Amino acid sequence: MKPSEAPAYTKTIRLRIWGCWTAIVLMTAYMIVLVELGGGDSRMMTRTADFVTDLLYFGGIIFLGVRIHANKKLLKNRLLLREQQEAERDERTHFLHDKSGGFPMDALLLVTAIVVFGTGLFNMAAFYTSFGLLCAAIVLKAGSYLYYDRKY
Repeated sequence: MKPSEAPAYTKTIRLRIWGCWTAIVLMTAYMIVLVELGGGDSRMMTRTADFVTDLLYFGGIIFLGVRIHANKKLLKNRLLLREQQEAERDERTHFLHDKSGGFPMDALLLVTAIVVFGTGLFNMAAFYTSFGLLCAAIVLKAGSYLYYDRKY
């Protein structure tokens, strides 16, 4: 790794940490707004909707917290930072990501998860429809990734 590349990648890691904190704040604001609008009424929500919305929200918060911790660990240890940078440059990983849907599929998964969370608090018919779409998208992404992983 050239000395000039280290500060650029360090800046990338700092942006990731900032992005994770921003996502946590936005998730919390989204949750507060939806609950203030009357969502999350236990008389309307099914157990599945309650479980999935809790899993998406709290699981997302925990996932982002773990990512923040891992990225801060990278900033403290130059060797780990270099290893992570080399792992991200791996062409096969980029190829498999692109073949399994790439960024459009990742964006679809994110938007569908947000929709599942929002509809789970208000409308059970819309929740089950969007939850089915989320599950189908996950199966397609994982299936195509595994298929191309074994093929190439």
